[in-house]
Amino acid sequence: MNAFVFTMVPHTFSCNGSGKMQSGLSFSDSDVPFTPLVVLELADHTKTEAIAWLLNRIRDKQQNGGAELLVEQVLFPAQDGEKPNPNILVVGSTLQRLLHGAEDVGLFKEFQDGTMRGFTYANRESFKDFEGDGEGSLSVAECQYIVKHELDTLRAKNEDHVPGYPKLKLYPGKSVMRRLQSKGVLIQYFPLHEKEDLKRLSFSWYKQIKLSFQPLDDIRRYFGEGLALYFGFLEYFTFALVPMAVIGIPYYLFDWENYDKYVLFAVFNLVWSTVFLEVWKRCSATLAYRWGTLCRKKAFEEPRPGFHGELGFNPVTGREEPVYPSSKRQLRIYLVSVPFVLLCLYLSFYVMMIYFDMETWAISIYNDSPNLATSLLLFLPSVIYAVVIEIMNLLYRYAAEFLTHWENHRLESSFQNHLVLKVLVFNFVNCFASLFYIAFVMQDMVLLRQSLATLLITSQILNQVMEAFLPYWLQKRRNKKVNKRMRKLMGDKELPLLEQVQLETDMNTYLGTFDDYLEQFLLFGYVSLFSCVYPLAAVLVVLNNVTEVYSDAFKMCHVFKRPFSEPAANIGVWQLAFETMSIIAVVTNCALIGLSPQVQAYFPESETQLILTVVAIEHVLLAFKFILAFVIPDVPKHIQTQLAKLDFESLEALKKRKILEAAET
Repeated sequence: MNAFVFTMVPHTFSCNGSGKMQSGLSFSDSDVPFTPLVVLELADHTKTEAIAWLLNRIRDKQQNGGAELLVEQVLFPAQDGEKPNPNILVVGSTLQRLLHGAEDVGLFKEFQDGTMRGFTYANRESFKDFEGDGEGSLSVAECQYIVKHELDTLRAKNEDHVPGYPKLKLYPGKSVMRRLQSKGVLIQYFPLHEKEDLKRLSFSWYKQIKLSFQPLDDIRRYFGEGLALYFGFLEYFTFALVPMAVIGIPYYLFDWENYDKYVLFAVFNLVWSTVFLEVWKRCSATLAYRWGTLCRKKAFEEPRPGFHGELGFNPVTGREEPVYPSSKRQLRIYLVSVPFVLLCLYLSFYVMMIYFDMETWAISIYNDSPNLATSLLLFLPSVIYAVVIEIMNLLYRYAAEFLTHWENHRLESSFQNHLVLKVLVFNFVNCFASLFYIAFVMQDMVLLRQSLATLLITSQILNQVMEAFLPYWLQKRRNKKVNKRMRKLMGDKELPLLEQVQLETDMNTYLGTFDDYLEQFLLFGYVSLFSCVYPLAAVLVVLNNVTEVYSDAFKMCHVFKRPFSEPAANIGVWQLAFETMSIIAVVTNCALIGLSPQVQAYFPESETQLILTVVAIEHVLLAFKFILAFVIPDVPKHIQTQLAKLDFESLEALKKRKILEAAET
């Protein structure tokens, strides 16, 4: 196998973050100079014949079943006695292939009349960003997403196994890359960073400390819609918390003897949690329409790389592929996964009772000898419990991932839904069960405030350490040379592409927005459920989210490999999770209002009447919440009009085509 070396070629092209093509780097031995967009790392013991076969399949024409992309193998020189992996492939594409691929993946681009329409190669010149030969029509993230799509849809033909691996079976019509990945032949593949775009994005995103909105459009062009929507939600959530924080500060400072303050704050909390989510859906729809993902059709899902089963036929595609009986999966879920989750919940309650025993012990010591040391001791049980909660959440997360893998879900969407459900149920109980017990069983508002404050502050400190400082510190300790090379990526000196590929291969892999959304979900729970008894909760969450923006932005630009762009029209299942939390918040805040001495004073003789009144008010508020959700449209009116206009034009065009076809016959 030949080794290829990068050289400067002034007439090659690449897409940059602003959508413009620029000169790039290519191979001296390649027939067609190209700019590498995606890196494939194969196992270092991969057979030579398997590599040659994969290279041929990637290069082959589409009509022959190939991906029709440009690909070469890279050989790195040994450094400091370390032998690098020789099986690194870099993949690029011609501009024409990318434009055809944009139509294949269903990209939406801005039309000349300002509407967002599905891109078609035949009508490419009618789109706003298409100029000349189309060099400004695609961003780097879109180019890399197209290359990934073409690689993922590279299917086996008449081969029964991978060359050099008789036991690695191939099924006609199935994805070659997913098969190689599931068997450990393909270790990873990722898109390359673009140095100049990354420097510009870093400067406008986190290098300037300023009170302003994030450059969401730039984030979307560089990282894709999925990640941009997360940062958009993080920004929106933070700004939405400002009124809660502004009102919460005087509520906290002026501690009146009666409970008027927390009753009024609870009412405000009810309205805020409803309006917050309804307005976000409109903001999300506006962003998705502007980015061309609101009407984008969902691509046909391929089976997950880890999915396995006996050979059979897919009734939808008619292709031969592994099948796994749904009955077996249901048995695994209900006979193993559900009992395991219940056991974990039992352990969580058991730990909670130990925490209350520690609280009783600390209070008894303080009552026997009240001084500064024993007053500080009062906070120790909550701090220990908060640390234990984080450890339990982390351990449970690994167990939930293992169980969900073991359930053998065919599609990635199904896998994610089951994982999210498992994690949310446990995290909700683990983080909030003690607060519910204190509020509604012990009915100790002073202890509730103290516990909420301690849990919230401790969890935020731990999250910042785990997310912002620990990954960078561990990587620095593990390999100082890698960090030095990483800093070169952001430096002013030109970094050779050969070194950049090697550098990014060693960087950490970004695992997605799951943990980021989970953190915001729990913070939303702390604010919406019990912040009426601790109004500073919103202030603490605002401070946490401000630092979260900068730490996450730094990690995305410095610590992680560049993730592939993921088209998204909303935040997915997390929208439902937040809405469920807001419904629970209505019930919780109504119950807290019913427990206030002022409200109880109106019902001195009948506790039953108090309960019935609180339940009635709760039902009225829930009805108001659902009516408000129905009245406020999820998509703004002007966007609905544009979508209806496009549907009408599509139907008219279809009618005209049918009339012309009938006239010709």
